[in-house]
Amino acid sequence: MLTNIWQTYGVQIHAFGQVVFAMFLGALIGFNREYFHKPAGLRTHMLVAGAAAMIMILAKISIMQFGDTFNGTGLRYDPVRIFVAVVTGVSFLGAGTIIRQVEGSRIEGLTTAAALLFSAVIGLAVALSQYMLSIFTTVFAILILWILGKTEKSLRRK
Repeated sequence: MLTNIWQTYGVQIHAFGQVVFAMFLGALIGFNREYFHKPAGLRTHMLVAGAAAMIMILAKISIMQFGDTFNGTGLRYDPVRIFVAVVTGVSFLGAGTIIRQVEGSRIEGLTTAAALLFSAVIGLAVALSQYMLSIFTTVFAILILWILGKTEKSLRRK
């Protein structure tokens, strides 16, 4: 019974696991943004990472399902185009987090926009089964956000 379920839905169950894992890693970055009361926080980063993973996964699945139908006559899988589509969508979200202060030339939200992009790329990496790369870069991004954020604040005070 379990074998039959896995044979029928195995690809979808694996894909779901990848999306959940991408969302978990996005949550780790989003927690930092939430903790510092930034415009895009925990839920946004989770959804961006999960959406990026799901876009890549659905592209791979569509090639598996429809590749034989076209017999190489027109259906191609170009991951670069998928990357560009994800970056374009996330850039739109990131632009919404950037705010220019009326007084002076201070701009806020750039780091949050970059964190959103980074979360999306982590989602893409998870979808491509690059789990260790995804974990290590997530941890490194958190260290950058946390430690360098504190360092910047202490430098501004001086």
